[in-house]
Amino acid sequence: MAETVKKRIAIYGSTGSIGTQALEVIAANEQLFSVEILTAHHNDELLVKQALRFKPNMVVIGDEKKYHKVKEALAKTDTKVFTGEKALEETAAMDCYDMMLAAIVGFAGLKPTLCAIDNGKMVALANKETLVVAGDIVMKRAVEKRVPLIPVDSEHSAIFQCLVGETRNKVEKVVLTASGGPFLGKKPNFLVNVKRDHALQHPNWAMGAKITIDSATLMNKGLEMIEAKWLFNLTPEQVQVVVHPQSIIHSMVMFEDGSIKAQMGLPDMKLPIQYALAFPYRLPNDFPRYDFKKPNTLSFEEPDIKTFRNLALAIEALNKGGNLPCVLNAANEIAVFAFLRNRLGFLDMTDLIEKTMQKTTFIKNPGLDDYFESDGEARSYAASLIHL
Repeated sequence: MAETVKKRIAIYGSTGSIGTQALEVIAANEQLFSVEILTAHHNDELLVKQALRFKPNMVVIGDEKKYHKVKEALAKTDTKVFTGEKALEETAAMDCYDMMLAAIVGFAGLKPTLCAIDNGKMVALANKETLVVAGDIVMKRAVEKRVPLIPVDSEHSAIFQCLVGETRNKVEKVVLTASGGPFLGKKPNFLVNVKRDHALQHPNWAMGAKITIDSATLMNKGLEMIEAKWLFNLTPEQVQVVVHPQSIIHSMVMFEDGSIKAQMGLPDMKLPIQYALAFPYRLPNDFPRYDFKKPNTLSFEEPDIKTFRNLALAIEALNKGGNLPCVLNAANEIAVFAFLRNRLGFLDMTDLIEKTMQKTTFIKNPGLDDYFESDGEARSYAASLIHL
């Protein structure tokens, strides 16, 4: 990496799976990066540990009840402490950082990401819901502000890497790979009895609870299809999903001449995180390497959307557009929240999402305020279907 000036990083969602791994990448490359902002919603203890280790300019604890605890713990440092949802937006609008790693889970990540874009800051985007919910507005703002959005999701990072140097060549389609999750090949008579702990055991990836459940239901792949449409300016017909249980090929791009480029590697989120933080440079590391000497069959199959209907619902939202992806996302967040608390069955999540999509007001050309209203309406309706 040719630059000698450290790149100043703001990590929004620093205590989650992506945030903690990003800090591992930064710790291994402290000559290249500094940490300027760290934020967490409620994990104050880990936030304080991170702040003491990386000495950021400021931290934000979302849960206002934990503000004094964090403030007290960092009283002897130079780190400034803020709290509340508004503080996420206000710090994102400051000029003390060069790149935001947007790793807040769910709809909550949208406003800070928009603030970073409006502030002209590069965004390493790990929050797929931002583009699922309001992809048209986010991408339009990014183009207007000439702000690079560099994807962190392993699938979108793979596509991004395949497209480097291909700006003049037309893409025929992109192919997102799915591991299939822990229930690959299972049918509804098995899935009806699935419980929280079983669903959290992903075969290939170590991830946070929300994304692990989304992977088990294949909703994650549906959200990624919608994200890919906006990130890479594609039509719904240009986005395909295949199940690839080994998780070695992270995604592929087919060009109009029929050539296919794939990005491969062992499943390790630190690799796409490092690529995004250091872009356009590739940094040396000691991550495990794929060994071609060890025989390994790479297989592909069609996803079973009759059993895993969340993917079918996401494809419906992708095709119909408007505010439907926003509604899908809101209903899914409520469904996963309820499932993780044993208040909703595994297959019942799909029924809840489908009913919410049917009942929430459809808006063909929504503005930003419409997205927030649709999100609220969908959450309220979805929550009303759960028997607490």
